[in-house]
Amino acid sequence: MAIARIDGMMLKEMFSSGASLLVSNREQVDALNVFPVPDGDTGTNMSQTITSAIKEISSKPYTSAADVANAAARGALRGARGNSGVILSQILRGFSKAAAGHEDIDCELFAQMLRQGANTAYKAVMKPKEGTILTVIRVIAEEAEEARDKRDDIAELFRLVLSVGDAILKRTPEMLPVLKQAGVVDSGGMGLMVVLRGMYAALTGEPVDAIVTEPTPDKPGMPGEFVDDHENLDGSFGYCTEFVVSRPRKDMKDADVVRLRKRMERIGDRVQVSADMNVVKVHLHTNQPGQALQYALELGEIDQVKVENLLELIRAREADAAAEAAAKAAEQKEYGIVAVALGEGLVDIFKNLNVDQVVDGGQTMNPSIQDLAQACDATNARNVIILPNNTNIILAAQQAVELTERNVIVLPTKSVPMGISAALAFDPSLSPEENAAAMKDAAEQVHTASITYAVRDTNYDGQEIHEGDIMAMLDNKLNVLGHDVAQVAVDVAANMVGEDSSLITVYYGQDIRKEDAQALCDRLAEIYPDCDVELQHGGQPLYYYLIAVE
Repeated sequence: MAIARIDGMMLKEMFSSGASLLVSNREQVDALNVFPVPDGDTGTNMSQTITSAIKEISSKPYTSAADVANAAARGALRGARGNSGVILSQILRGFSKAAAGHEDIDCELFAQMLRQGANTAYKAVMKPKEGTILTVIRVIAEEAEEARDKRDDIAELFRLVLSVGDAILKRTPEMLPVLKQAGVVDSGGMGLMVVLRGMYAALTGEPVDAIVTEPTPDKPGMPGEFVDDHENLDGSFGYCTEFVVSRPRKDMKDADVVRLRKRMERIGDRVQVSADMNVVKVHLHTNQPGQALQYALELGEIDQVKVENLLELIRAREADAAAEAAAKAAEQKEYGIVAVALGEGLVDIFKNLNVDQVVDGGQTMNPSIQDLAQACDATNARNVIILPNNTNIILAAQQAVELTERNVIVLPTKSVPMGISAALAFDPSLSPEENAAAMKDAAEQVHTASITYAVRDTNYDGQEIHEGDIMAMLDNKLNVLGHDVAQVAVDVAANMVGEDSSLITVYYGQDIRKEDAQALCDRLAEIYPDCDVELQHGGQPLYYYLIAVE
């Protein structure tokens, strides 16, 4: 049977199904990361991003395709993590732009959504690279545009999208030599195809193993105390309404309670209905409390009625928020600095450098866009400098600008040592532009090696890598392979120290004993007598050492 249109409820199911399939295949997508490091996280970042989107579309009973797409884009932007998650959020943002003002989606609009998704994602990346998720969404969009006028069945068009997407994904190793060497397809592209395949499954009725949303169950549960903290009110519904059907009809069935809940969902939100056939408890936010009571009277006698004016509560909160904002504005400072780091020692170092907010994340965990924006706001500064300290966080940091009213400057620091050097160069007497230039220059003087282990066998840049090998990445590129952590550290240092080098700083991780780290420093000091060698406790997980040379 042909499917001519997708309405808002179906689109919501499709997004949920796509998210479910991605979550269940997260580890398989993670395993496609080119470098066999223990923190390969494309699948994880994309899963967390789309799960945030599903949380947003599940927060209210959205009915139009435009509203569902907009909510998904909004949630994805807030929860986007890592480069892959940010690009996925931009694809959903493009979907939302194209769907604006539409109740449902036909073949033509579906193709427009794909095109706008591709365009928006490309614009978000300063230097788009082919052979990635960007290529997959672009090629899909191009084929969908060519075919849209020849089809009026969205399911048929979706099958074409999947076929084209699978084909271009298989070709990504031909576009990126690094993928071909590793024997994998692009992980971000694979993540996107998993989402699209899950969406198609919902559209056509094919089963998906698990759903990440938590829908209200059709079968009513046992009555209990409702909890409503009245958070995140937007004024859509003005009255918090609670009551009890204390003497239900003797012939009342489960289906009657389910019908009551569905009626409540049509006239309000935050609906909670529970029953044990002796009593039915109801809670909702609505503009029609009388109608809610009228519906409930069909089941029996009403008791313990409570109606609270939420509009008055909202007004009081707005007044308090305005007063708080005024107080904060009065004490607002000129500068704030936000840094991303993971590891007790690294966090302490940044705090000692007067960094206002240290966001957990880095090599093993990428913070979301919303995490970074909230950290910017928490500085209570007019100008905020973000030090991402990881190549996979820079794009998210740049997108965080949209979620805060601060003047945000993102310095493209690719490692923690670069961030530390940048923080040391900060001067509160300089203008934002002068500080950005000075801090960026200081960061670029630092070369960083990170030493970890391989989690699987692979081939990269002509080198055979085996699970358990010790790897040294120099400025994010594979530099040394070995079997002894200390020897690999010495070998990579030899490729870092030059005639102009004057300082070697070793940050040891949580799996390294201090005495072993000190022995390494003593060895480096003996090899490079013209350099000062400093030892710092980093406490970072998974990475034995971070070595900085300036």
